[in-house]
Amino acid sequence: MSKLFKDIIYLPEFEKDKKKLLKRFRTLDEDLETFINIQLRLFHKLGIDNNAVEHISDLGITEPKIYKVKKFACKSLKGKGVLSGIRIIYSYSLDHDKIEFVEIYYKGDKQNEDRERINKLYK
Repeated sequence: MSKLFKDIIYLPEFEKDKKKLLKRFRTLDEDLETFINIQLRLFHKLGIDNNAVEHISDLGITEPKIYKVKKFACKSLKGKGVLSGIRIIYSYSLDHDKIEFVEIYYKGDKQNEDRERINKLYK
């Protein structure tokens, strides 16, 4: 089976965020893999938009595009389905077919993405 994307990178900041969340949500690694294989494939490879992923267009960053995942299924949050409250921020470069995971957080802990982090990385 060929790789879905040419490159998938987990930035150190993302890994740090994920490590904290793994203590509470043990299935996060598995859930993330499922998300990549299903949601990201649907959205970026097949052009199917099921309103799970939205482009953050007000950052002033044109390339790569920055996306926010609002529907992420986490098995550790039983009964919540895709409305788990876990948010993922990532960039996607169409030219390089590259995904970079920037941030992951639980909406109950903080409301919005770290725009300062995003701007520092991509501006």
